[in-house]
Amino acid sequence: MQFENTLALQVAEHFAKHPQVEAVALGGSHSAGVADAGSDIDVYVFTRSDIDTATRASIIAALGGASRANIGMTFWGPGDEWFHAPSGIEIDATYFDATWLEGQLERVILQHQPSLGYTTCFWRTVKQAQPLYDRGGWFAAMQQLSQAAYPEALRHNIIQFNHPVLRNVIPAYLHQIEKAVQRQDVVSVNHRVAALLASYFDILFALNRVLHPGEKRLLAYAQTECAMLPANLPIDVTALLASAASGQPGTIACANALLDHLDVLLEQEHVDVRGGL
Repeated sequence: MQFENTLALQVAEHFAKHPQVEAVALGGSHSAGVADAGSDIDVYVFTRSDIDTATRASIIAALGGASRANIGMTFWGPGDEWFHAPSGIEIDATYFDATWLEGQLERVILQHQPSLGYTTCFWRTVKQAQPLYDRGGWFAAMQQLSQAAYPEALRHNIIQFNHPVLRNVIPAYLHQIEKAVQRQDVVSVNHRVAALLASYFDILFALNRVLHPGEKRLLAYAQTECAMLPANLPIDVTALLASAASGQPGTIACANALLDHLDVLLEQEHVDVRGGL
């Protein structure tokens, strides 16, 4: 992966020429050390104001051009993606407003505010990223903040906020799945199962004081990094997803089995989730 790292550094050097850029970092699977043949190069560009698309296109051209490029995407936040013409490597540049990202870290690490799923993803993103350029030391300060110990108040809040929506409150995900199964609405079943799993894994990672790794390889990360796991975790998750894919009535039983095992673990660890209602 030496060439990919060199290419990422070249990308950073071109972005560093522009005064809007506060910092550039290497993220994704390359920074996590789990890159494979299908991995792209994730470059995070932290800015104080927008970089216009013409400038971004000129950076791609200066790097050797692209065999295919999507510049100015906003579907998942501002970003550009292209295939580096000389090497064929896919490069994904994601733009973060530096002030916004700083606020995201503070709301989680200092203010202990939970989300429905993925609460600590940005914290892990910053902590794990490899700095490529840091104009005034801002990113170093953010990485210093990211070294904080996992706050017990945050751990408590994530569990209490996400647990009721699994199956305890009236509009809980499980109840929505039940209605979707009855209607034979397989799209809705899969949509609500995905939401249930998002909150489920947020609880599991918080219970273990592990920063949430994002959308990919969740089972692998849970089994590698979490000391406390519910019984039958990979079996339960696989069974739920297989059943949900066809909207079978057994989806409800599979979901209950998954959640039952989580509740057993929470009880074993003396976590009272009744306060979240």
